[in-house]
Amino acid sequence: MFNRSAAFYWDKVKDKVDWKLLTFLLLFLNVKLVVKIPVIIVLSLWQSNFRFGFRFKNSRLPLFYLLIIGIAVINWVVTKSYANANYNVLLLTGVAFWLVCILAAHQVKLSVERNTPVVIHQTIVAFFIINALLSICALAVIILKTHTINPYTYQGQYQKYFISTGDYIKGVTFDTSVTNAVLNAFGVLYFLAKRNPVMLFVCMIVLLLTGSNFINLLLLPTLVVLFIFKTDRYQKSLIVICLVFLVIFMAKISPQNNKYATETLAHLFHKEIYPIKQPAAVTLPITLRPDSTLNPEERKQKIATLYLDSVGKILDIIRKKRANKLFKNVYLAQGGRIAIPADDINAYNYQSSTQTPPEQIQLVNFINTHKDSLPISGNDNYVPALPGKAMAFLQTVSFFKDHLSSSITGMGMGNFSSKLAFRAAGLGFDGGYPHQYIYINHRFMVNHLDVYLSFFSKRSGFHSLTNSPFSVYDQLVSEYGLIGLLVFMISYIGFFAKHYKKLTYGIPILLLMMAVLFTDYWFEQLSVLVFFELLLFLNIKENQTLNPVSNEL
Repeated sequence: MFNRSAAFYWDKVKDKVDWKLLTFLLLFLNVKLVVKIPVIIVLSLWQSNFRFGFRFKNSRLPLFYLLIIGIAVINWVVTKSYANANYNVLLLTGVAFWLVCILAAHQVKLSVERNTPVVIHQTIVAFFIINALLSICALAVIILKTHTINPYTYQGQYQKYFISTGDYIKGVTFDTSVTNAVLNAFGVLYFLAKRNPVMLFVCMIVLLLTGSNFINLLLLPTLVVLFIFKTDRYQKSLIVICLVFLVIFMAKISPQNNKYATETLAHLFHKEIYPIKQPAAVTLPITLRPDSTLNPEERKQKIATLYLDSVGKILDIIRKKRANKLFKNVYLAQGGRIAIPADDINAYNYQSSTQTPPEQIQLVNFINTHKDSLPISGNDNYVPALPGKAMAFLQTVSFFKDHLSSSITGMGMGNFSSKLAFRAAGLGFDGGYPHQYIYINHRFMVNHLDVYLSFFSKRSGFHSLTNSPFSVYDQLVSEYGLIGLLVFMISYIGFFAKHYKKLTYGIPILLLMMAVLFTDYWFEQLSVLVFFELLLFLNIKENQTLNPVSNEL
């Protein structure tokens, strides 16, 4: 009986979701390369379709991927970097990453081509439901650990959670919470277009739980613009509810995130926030003022106050004696109410730890070994005037002002600003790297690596998105030059933008993605951009079919 019922329900749902695509998304978006690589290899061999369709005109996939590999190879030949065996290994590793990007884009494109928009839509819904469940489970675990209903205000355990609670809400990718935040920001825009309030609110809530102030700041103006120009009355009401969620979260659930975001923006624009202090009026309590300065009415008030204070002290003594007869940590409050003393938030374990986390000790040791080559992190007295991301951008600009010839094709793959450069340094960034092939370009060391070390070798309070030098734009300009940036804008952004007449929710998602690219090396992350491409491919197909899923926006 059970088997027949299970078979009946399976027959009803199996054709509504592309289970191959769903499995691919759940596994390939996982942060671990040991999961990503086997998944993409197995699926590619299973599909047995390697017709990528690269063309200069009407290319099936973004030609950007092939062109960026070509720039790296040309740079490798021109600069004669092939003489360095360790760099050859790094180059092959980098090329492999770009090839995986091609395979991933090919897989999502195949899924969109082989399924109806309805099936892809249901698959996306299933993905976000699973992601939300895992995110909520992560929050539930934190609640159990902290024994508090709102860990975003819990300061115990050396403020392990508190303002950093969102960092542990990682979703299906098990990557940084920013990855989860970006995916759910896409979901908010997607389900707003689909007029699906339940999934819209699910994505908005998970986005807020990640506590990603930067992604919130990017999504907020996007929603405002959509509210003004591109939505009907029903969608406007959904946007208003999302904004109410944001206000409640920032004001009630995690007020310190609001304070942190304000201070970060002020620091970025060199504006310090000082509280405005009004001069306090010097007035003595009436019980301390001499009788000669009081009028008859004030003298009566003084006598009554002194009497009540005396009675209060006697009652306190009685309460303390009675409290000794009760259980430990329990006392009688005023009115005879039994109360338990609150935690002392001034205690040591309620303060943020000033110690360098154990996983960062390797960075400290590296700094001590290479102190003479690290002008920022090697200087114990250096006080940064800007966030790390801004410092890294200025480093890139300054370097190419002094080396104009290198600005055409860049410094070469893995030589200045990329996840590959950090990985090849052998310091445990985003996974391991063979020790015998460790490679660190000197210009990378004294620029972006130095900036990273100056912040991330310190206590966890410095480990923020604004202090990391990671950025796709920085990567393209510094390692592939102005040509690399131009190729990206024409053959990647342009690849999707040329379909602007067919794009509905794809346009705000594209604009949001362009802003998100400032935050990390997303192509090498092999997560967010894969999902972005799926949504854009789907949106293009929807408007080429006669009966697309509703996508008014």
